[in-house]
Amino acid sequence: MARKKLASCCFKLLLLTSLIAWSTVLSLDSSPGKQSEELSIGGIVDLTTHIGKEERAAMQVAIEDLFSGVDLNSPTLLVKDSRGEPTRAVSSAKILIKKNHVAAIVGLRTWPETFFVAEVGNKSKVPIISLSNEVPSWSDSNRPFLVNAARGQFAQMKAVADIISSWKWRKVNVIYEDINSAVSGIVPYLISALQDAGAEISELLPLTPTLSDRSLSESLRNVKNGQCRVQIVHASAPLATKIFRNAKRIGMMEKEFVWITTVDTMNLIDTFDTSIISSMQGVLGVKSYYSNSTEKFQQFHLKFNSKFRELYPREPFYEPCVYALQAYDAMRAVSLALKDGVNSSKSFRNSTNNSLMLSISGEKIVSRISESNFQGLAGAFNFQKGILSRERIFRIINVVGRSYREIGYWTEKLGFSESTGAASKYSKSMSRLGQVSWPGHPWSVPRGWAVPTSAEPLKIGVPASNPHREFVDIVYDQFGRGIVVKGFSINVFDATLKFLPYHLPHIFVPFNGTYDSLVEQVKLQNYDAVVADTAIVAKRFQCGEFSQPYADSGLQMLIIVRTKNINRAWLFTKPFSTSMWITIGIINIYNGFVVWLIERNDERNRDAEIRRGSLLKQIGYMLYSAFKTLFSLNVDNLSSNLSRIVMVVWLFLALVLTQSFTASLSAIFSDQGNDPATVDVETLRKTGAKIGCDGGSFVVAYLRDVLNIHHDNIVRIYSGDDYAQALINEEIAAAYLEVPYLKVFLAKYCKGFTTSGPIYKVGGSGFVSIVSPLTP
Repeated sequence: MARKKLASCCFKLLLLTSLIAWSTVLSLDSSPGKQSEELSIGGIVDLTTHIGKEERAAMQVAIEDLFSGVDLNSPTLLVKDSRGEPTRAVSSAKILIKKNHVAAIVGLRTWPETFFVAEVGNKSKVPIISLSNEVPSWSDSNRPFLVNAARGQFAQMKAVADIISSWKWRKVNVIYEDINSAVSGIVPYLISALQDAGAEISELLPLTPTLSDRSLSESLRNVKNGQCRVQIVHASAPLATKIFRNAKRIGMMEKEFVWITTVDTMNLIDTFDTSIISSMQGVLGVKSYYSNSTEKFQQFHLKFNSKFRELYPREPFYEPCVYALQAYDAMRAVSLALKDGVNSSKSFRNSTNNSLMLSISGEKIVSRISESNFQGLAGAFNFQKGILSRERIFRIINVVGRSYREIGYWTEKLGFSESTGAASKYSKSMSRLGQVSWPGHPWSVPRGWAVPTSAEPLKIGVPASNPHREFVDIVYDQFGRGIVVKGFSINVFDATLKFLPYHLPHIFVPFNGTYDSLVEQVKLQNYDAVVADTAIVAKRFQCGEFSQPYADSGLQMLIIVRTKNINRAWLFTKPFSTSMWITIGIINIYNGFVVWLIERNDERNRDAEIRRGSLLKQIGYMLYSAFKTLFSLNVDNLSSNLSRIVMVVWLFLALVLTQSFTASLSAIFSDQGNDPATVDVETLRKTGAKIGCDGGSFVVAYLRDVLNIHHDNIVRIYSGDDYAQALINEEIAAAYLEVPYLKVFLAKYCKGFTTSGPIYKVGGSGFVSIVSPLTP
């Protein structure tokens, strides 16, 4: 009974305590309370991280710097720890606004925190200055009291893309932290920058911050089994270090691998211990740039170190990073807005400084911050259309040994350089910056790809029954367990693959059917590509994308050369026609008669034999002299000069006739009686002659639709050797072949066949793919 009474009393006490706590919270939320005369500025940071601790120290230094030595009371910095949780950030903001009456709140490194706290700021009309670089550009229109004081990191993605382009890598893997801001914010910029650089993403790997080591290693192994060896990591420092530890354990930090990280990781590399650095050997990274040689920075550096050690004496690393500089600049902008508000007030002489600063409305503070224009520690602090000027210069660093080394800089629209001075020389390629130490410590640049251990190969269709086996020929082994594909088209394809900057796994799959059906398989996604002597014609473009033609284009007629039956005994008479032979004989006899008559009447031949003898003997002597002049020169035996003149003219004519006869007779012997007659398509069409062509090619439709050959007169032939027999046996009068096939045929059958008619231009032969041509 006593126990029941004790339990009842405890329950009532607990209920009473809860009611008191809730009433306190509700009073903070609903009642404004009495406003304190002490000016305060709120800070919400994640004190469980090194970044949050640095931000707290930097904001305190900023307030002390601006209000020291002036006739104004220094505002109080009230810092709340959100632990990176949006709910804690919201409750902290309500306490700072309702209870502490802060003039503004600075901090909020993540977008979820910023999103919810900005709603509280809008309702209370208190400026919220966010340090998150994940705030989308559209947030300002819905949240007028939200100011994003973090610099846009989009330019760093161009720097990463230029690194990829410098080494001519064409495929990359992107490993990123799976948060909303990455998916909807910066990762699309990376994808766009890579496309502009001529690279494509092989695999996108989203990882959650809470992923176990086992699951992370399994995801990385899947990436390792692919062919791409270039990895881009865009993740927070805790997740990135986890990625590199697991990558080293499974052998992904060895030779041939490339790792590139963004500022989210590299900005905190100075805080990494030696175990993390050892797992990142050879990593290239992009790091935010700021000048650490100015007097202003040196002064801040001393004050920050002192303040950080005072607040966190057990922290081993106390050097400021870029996030501390951003927090300093943001707090400076808020302090300047409050200070300038006092200086511009007309009644500040009759009021206390604190009361004047407390009287400045949230709208005026936001307006003055947006109008800020000063050179901050992290760079120029000014806004354009409500957006803080983004980073345009980044350091390019390489993790080597126990730390890292700066190998150069990247500047937007200028490229890479060894320095940032006015006299700097810029280059679009970082190869001029010096030697890079890659993972596994090779000095040679990694190829960026390797033969995958488990990657699905491309299915490439090849014709199983090609009439022209010189181009594609499939040979099956004797056991039927595999095929060997060879031929000119396959040789061209293999030579093309050697120029690719990555390995292309593939298998050849035979296809039985026409070329049109084979190309259509690409459209149906049964094959990834077609490698064959595929003619490039218009209707096939609907099924896939063609490569550049690798063989001659054109279509031409093939005919047989008919041999005439010629009597070789009378072959010598062929150079001249019959009328020509008769004319030559008559001229020869006439010339002999003239010479004989002149010599006979010459007085010096009065006693010569030419004037003696019978008429028959005189005629024989005349004919003998005439034909003798064709083979010998008898000018010295002539007595009359007149006969010598006649003989010289005749000898000149005989020389011309002899040379013409010799040339014509040689041509006849060379031709051996071949018929030079040509055949044209018009004659074939009118006579209804049979015309042969490849049965499975586009030529059938071309003859029918373009050359208007009746389909009954088209003979389909399925073997290159069958053309010769069909022409010899007169099964076809002619055949139409593509120019590459025609050249191969005439090289094989060099006698008895020839081409005829014009060459009809077509697209040539090429490969077909479901995406872009198989070239880099």
